[in-house]
Amino acid sequence: MRSGAKNLRFLEDMAKVASGAMQSMGDLRGQVKSMVQAFLAELDVVSREEFDRVEALAQKARERQVELEKRLIALEKKLQATARRKKK
Repeated sequence: MRSGAKNLRFLEDMAKVASGAMQSMGDLRGQVKSMVQAFLAELDVVSREEFDRVEALAQKARERQVELEKRLIALEKKLQATARRKKK
């Protein structure tokens, strides 16, 4: 069995190793994140915010299109009714 001082020293050494490993993982995470961002920039990928803005604009345009289609149908019906009255 190890003595108390040896056990304490072993635990201190393990804590240093764990701390170093955690720091290395943090550094690695930062490097991987930078690499992924660079890769996505090369692909010309849009940000989520930009995508959401364009999606909102597209939704508004679609709603306007539906509104205009309804107005067009109403005007066409009115025109047809007027044409029928003129024929009589």
